[in-house]
Amino acid sequence: MIQSTHNEHSNLPPSVHLIIVILVFGSMWGLSEVVLGGWLTAARFTYKAGLLTGIGMGLMGMALVICKKPPALIGMGLVTALVKLLAVPILHISVTCMANSCLAVFIEALAISLVTFLLMGGVHRSVHIRMAAGAAAGITAAVGFYFIGMRVAPCTYLLSFTPAGFLITEGLIWSAFSAVLFPLGYLAGIGLEEKVIPLLTRKIPLYYATASAVVVICWGVSAIAISSGL
Repeated sequence: MIQSTHNEHSNLPPSVHLIIVILVFGSMWGLSEVVLGGWLTAARFTYKAGLLTGIGMGLMGMALVICKKPPALIGMGLVTALVKLLAVPILHISVTCMANSCLAVFIEALAISLVTFLLMGGVHRSVHIRMAAGAAAGITAAVGFYFIGMRVAPCTYLLSFTPAGFLITEGLIWSAFSAVLFPLGYLAGIGLEEKVIPLLTRKIPLYYATASAVVVICWGVSAIAISSGL
């Protein structure tokens, strides 16, 4: 299991610390989905879905090191979906317009949560297992998204694929990006755990203020980006 190298977290109620990690990293993931996703769409980047999936996996890798609870990653997916759903009140669109987009991030969070729960000891010990975990979660998310998305909101894009076609065209790309970015996110999480978190948790008000600022900025910038057409 992942073990913390610091005792500073004992100054925080564990449930509060967990909620803060979910809110902060879920908000950051939502920001990347809205802003970077909008830019990639405008640029007609071919591997947009794969890159965004990989970035989400990387952020969840960071959060996993800090919170040490794979099920918490599902909460991150829910927060990310809520950030994306800002488009509903801002653009006055139907929730169904965002169904597949929100479904995708939730399934990605569910997939990496399940994989890391099953491989937790190995994920902590080996970068190769972290790569395998990212790859497995990426391909699992793609398969789950295709079959569930076809029932929830069978959009034109999904309907253009056979199951095998989606697996080859999107699934392998999602898996490749996740295999690279999940371990990198995990490595960045170790740095945060060892150097940044102890500094913040020495002064609890600073910890709360920093976390609140990150969440507010992510949601605020996402709202502005959505209203600007991203």
